[in-house]
Amino acid sequence: MEKQIDMEITGDGDEPPEPTEPIITITVDEAVDGVNADWLETKTTSALELLGKNQSQLAVRVVNDATMIQLHQDHSNIAETTDVLTFDNGSTDTSIHADIAICCDVAGRALSDRTHTMNEELLLYVVHGMLHCIGFDDHDEEAHLKMHEEEDRILTAIGVGPVWSSGS
Repeated sequence: MEKQIDMEITGDGDEPPEPTEPIITITVDEAVDGVNADWLETKTTSALELLGKNQSQLAVRVVNDATMIQLHQDHSNIAETTDVLTFDNGSTDTSIHADIAICCDVAGRALSDRTHTMNEELLLYVVHGMLHCIGFDDHDEEAHLKMHEEEDRILTAIGVGPVWSSGS
């Protein structure tokens, strides 16, 4: 996935200072409609602050099935779509540094079983990707449950509500 964040480097060659609030870039592909990038950015910032990850840098790209299939093939050798792909770029105790691709077509299909909006479903995918960067996994039943409980806890705390459990 192409990196979406450009950091301005200033000073005498030293490393730029860590940001004191999350830096989030939301890119919505041209083939995607109905996504409120500003809302996603605001809610993602709230989730990062809730997690104490104020020095985070996230680049989120909202894609359709065709693009997600290509990304999934290129990075995982799987020729099918998925809800979210996360590329951790060196997250730490105080920050998440990642590129996250989320699929609006998968979100749209999931809405047939759920009672929330497309943007809320996409936010669930962003939070899911963030949790992968801080050590959560969902490869066995117990870890799967724990991860989705944490997603709902975060989404409820930032005023969205329990997105995962609203349709599972």
